[in-house]
Amino acid sequence: MILTALTHFLNTVPTSPSHNHTKKSYRLHSHTTTLSKSNQVSDSKPTSIIINNQSRTCECFDLYNELVPYDKAWDWQKQILKEKKGLIEKNQDCQDTLIILQHHPVYTLGTGSSEEYLNFDIKDAPYDVYRTERGGEVTYHGPGQLVMYPIINLRNHKMDLHWYLRALEEVVFRVLSSTFSIKASRLEGFTGVWVGDKKVAAVGIRVSQWITYHGLALNVNTDLTPFHSIVPCGIRNRQVGSIKGLLGEFQPSTECGKADVVHSNDCQLIDITHSSLIKEFSEVFQLEILHKTISMSEFEDTTPRRSLTWKLT
Repeated sequence: MILTALTHFLNTVPTSPSHNHTKKSYRLHSHTTTLSKSNQVSDSKPTSIIINNQSRTCECFDLYNELVPYDKAWDWQKQILKEKKGLIEKNQDCQDTLIILQHHPVYTLGTGSSEEYLNFDIKDAPYDVYRTERGGEVTYHGPGQLVMYPIINLRNHKMDLHWYLRALEEVVFRVLSSTFSIKASRLEGFTGVWVGDKKVAAVGIRVSQWITYHGLALNVNTDLTPFHSIVPCGIRNRQVGSIKGLLGEFQPSTECGKADVVHSNDCQLIDITHSSLIKEFSEVFQLEILHKTISMSEFEDTTPRRSLTWKLT
């Protein structure tokens, strides 16, 4: 594959991925894990060691404008995790990895999630349902939502799960502020990013031997209707929002210099948010992004095992 430079605003607008809302069968994946926090699961011992992160690189596999089946992306994360663990066992350095994509409609549960937060019969679910090993309660993924899966070695950053969760939230705060002039906040006692009483980004992670996977999901122009069938993240009496919805509520200001994004179409809004997410991720984690591309046909035709990684690098 050809290594491409990261661009912030694309000259052409790609076609938005399409999908049909079809009913899916329920699939259950079970894992034995230790739950340490509502949105984090870890089998790593706590420590406060900080390791210098200067001049580190991060490979970015970019499928941001594609709809990727959840199970394939999940398997891909676990394979990359396995490879990184193998390198560490051999005392070899392992490069950080970032995957960014969209998913077909799907509901996911954390390892300790309660089915009481599902407003449907799990045997007749409107979409696939997966129980994963991440922390947190039920959430929805679908078109118009950008999902970031950082698979990074916290030994090279800060070996502190609270710091990591706050860093992921900080990425979204910066995107909303710098690109859209939207002021976001945290809600005490909960993980994620909020604008007023609306949650626009969910965060749920797993950390194994100080290597992270799973990550964050930011609603850009997501159809929020599927969230009505669940209690998102197990938080009642709160709403879910999207960047598109929030922009529609604001009156553009000629002074802020961001008025043009309010009039962006859905494809442009995804493009703009994607570029900002990668930029802010790079700055928050102090990583140089090595931007790589992979076509959907390659992803679907080849199981994301070691052979795929070789092809891409």
